[in-house]
Order: sequence, then structure tokens, then C-alpha cells
Amino acid sequence: MSSSRTVMIADCDHPSVDIERETLRLICREVPWQSCKTEDDVIRVCSTAEGLLVQYSPMTARVLRELKRCRGIVRYGVGVDTIDLEAASDLGIVVSNVPDYGTEEVSDHALALLLSLVRKIYRADDLVKRGIWDFTRMKPVPRLGELVLGIVGFGRIGGALARKAEALGMRIVACDPYMPPTAIPGYVSILSLDELLTQADVVSIHCPLSAETRNLLSAERVASMKPGAYLVNTARGGIVDEDALAEALGRGRLSGVALDVLAAEPIRPDHPLLAHPDFLCTPHMAWHSSQAERDLKRKAAEEIARIVTGQAPRYQVNRRAS
Repeated sequence: MSSSRTVMIADCDHPSVDIERETLRLICREVPWQSCKTEDDVIRVCSTAEGLLVQYSPMTARVLRELKRCRGIVRYGVGVDTIDLEAASDLGIVVSNVPDYGTEEVSDHALALLLSLVRKIYRADDLVKRGIWDFTRMKPVPRLGELVLGIVGFGRIGGALARKAEALGMRIVACDPYMPPTAIPGYVSILSLDELLTQADVVSIHCPLSAETRNLLSAERVASMKPGAYLVNTARGGIVDEDALAEALGRGRLSGVALDVLAAEPIRPDHPLLAHPDFLCTPHMAWHSSQAERDLKRKAAEEIARIVTGQAPRYQVNRRAS
């Protein structure tokens, strides 16, 4: 196979890109590893690339117009909110993600956060480490099997969480206007988002961030949640109004919030949620396992190889150019 393709890594915070380079070695003499943070960075150093692997680099319409040779962009991960999909389609650039590398990990992490909130494991751990051996400090603790789990977004990850939570005895309701009813298992009841928020004891977010879902859980919707409910978000931070969550926790309207993602990362030291003892936060790690990291890198490289060699992409997310 020809070794004349030009593929670059626009940015990546992984410690190594050996997997990508090994996967692409038959079609690329080298795979430059850049560290583009701005639009100008991408335009300056990636203008000759036929294919790009990107993590956080901004792929705006302005950038895409300057990538004269670009045939495809593959994002490390699921979300593609940093890429102008319409502009890419208009320019004939294929945009793909890697939607299936960490399904089990993210759903496991959401379930772990859910269990920690409901069972108050974080409180118990803190008290024991401070020399207080008293389970009554955790009261009340609800029975898991009597709780309703509301899943917002019933794709791969939402479906995996439903399967695991149903095995624990939870009743599952979900909201996903794009999921055909035939794809929903019989143990899941489909509701509108507003119905779900009033019925669910635990709400777990699993939809992508887009213009449609940005601030989907607005202050008004957070206020409409079932009193005493819990919220878990392992999707994207911009979907939920974080100030509204902090206010709801402060007023006792919500019993607990667990976030793996925030609108701005890392979390700032004065973020209002940090003042609440029933707030849990993990550093955007839900996707991670050693196996998932390897799969992400390999699958991203395999997808960009398909695109630049004229094969059909497996994970294209933008509309095909007319």
C-alpha cells in the first residue's frame, strides 16, 4: 500500500501516540503530533493534512475553509461539539467520532456515581476517616429497588446503564426523541423530558451536546425535578445549568449531584457546587480504562485511514456532501 498519505494529530493529551502511528504506518511515512490550541494554530501547522485526528482543537468554519487538502477529521471520543459539522459537509470533509470505545466504562462510572450518592458512601468514608463510626449519620438511605432511574439520551451508553440498573431492581424511564420505539427494551418506559424529571428519583444524562441540548436542563427544569432527586452527568457539562444545581442543593431540593463533566474544565476553585457536601466530582474520567484508551486510539486511526484511502467511513457523523 502506498505510504504517501498525510495524516496529522492536531492535538492530543495522551502520553503517547505510538498506537496511532503503528496503525497508520502502511499509509503514512510519518504522523506528526501537533499541539494546536487555537484556530490559528490549526491553520498554520495542519494546512497540508489530508486527514486529522483531533481532541480539543477548534474545527470552526474558518479553520475548515483553510484546510484545502483535508478529506476527513476524526475526533478522539464521542462528542463532536468542537467541529462545525455543517461547514465540513459543505466542504466535502468527512467528520467521524469513535462512539463505541468506552460504552461500558461510561455506563459503569455513571452507575458508580449513582450508587455512591444513593448509598451515601462518600459521607460514610469521610466520617470514618475522621474517627466517627456511626451509620445513623447517613440517614435516610433509600432502597435502590424502589427508585426510578430516568435516563436522558438512550444511545449506546444510556442503554448500557439501563441494562445494569434494571438488574439491580430499579425501574427505568427514558427520554430520547430520536430513538425508534423498536430499539427500546420492554423494561424501559419512554416519557417526555418534563415527565421524566417529575418522576425520576435519579436522573442520569447521556445525550450529546449540541445546539438543541445546550442548557437542556435549564434552571426551570432543574426546579421541576422530583423533590429529593439525585442527578448524575457523565455526558457533557453544557447540558445542565450548574448554578441551578448548586442552588437546588443549597435549598435541599436535590439530595445529591455527581458530575464527571462541567461546562468549563477543570472545575474552578470558587465553583458554587464545591461548597456542597452532597456534590461529587470526578475529572472527566468516565470514559477511561486502559483497554478503552487503547481502543480509542486504534479505532480513531483506523477510521482516518479509511477516509483518506477512499474507503467508506464507519462512524461518520455529518451529512454526506451532495
